[in-house]
Amino acid sequence: MGFVLRWLFAFILLAATYNPTGWDYVHWARANVATDLPLALLLALVLFVAYVIYLRATIRSIGAFGMALALAILGSAVWVLIDRGILHADRPDSQIWIAITVMSLVLGVGLSWSHVRRALTGQSDVDDLDD
Repeated sequence: MGFVLRWLFAFILLAATYNPTGWDYVHWARANVATDLPLALLLALVLFVAYVIYLRATIRSIGAFGMALALAILGSAVWVLIDRGILHADRPDSQIWIAITVMSLVLGVGLSWSHVRRALTGQSDVDDLDD
C-alpha cells in the first residue's frame, strides 16, 4: 500500500502541473498570471518544493542511472503494450497521460526503493549526518 500512495501522490503532482484536460497549473497560470500573479507565484513555488522533494529522494535512492534504467524498462513496457494493441497512443492526449504515468512510476519507485531494498536485504539505508 505504501508504494501505491507514493506513486499516487507523484501522479497527482505531475497531473496537477500539466495534463491535457486543461485542469492544471500550466493552463490556469497562462490564463490568470496577468490578473493573479501572487497566487500563480505561490502555487509555482509549492509545486517546485514538491518536485525538489520527489526528485531529491529519487536521485538519492536510485540515482540518475537508476532513473534512466527505470525509464528504459517502463518505456519498453509501454512499447510492448502499444505493439500488442493493448495500449493505444494514437492521440496526443493519450501520449501525455502515458508519459505522466511512466514518470510518476519512476518517482514512486524512487521514493519506495529504500523500503524495497530493506525488505529484500534486511539492511536499512541511513543518511550521512554532518556533525
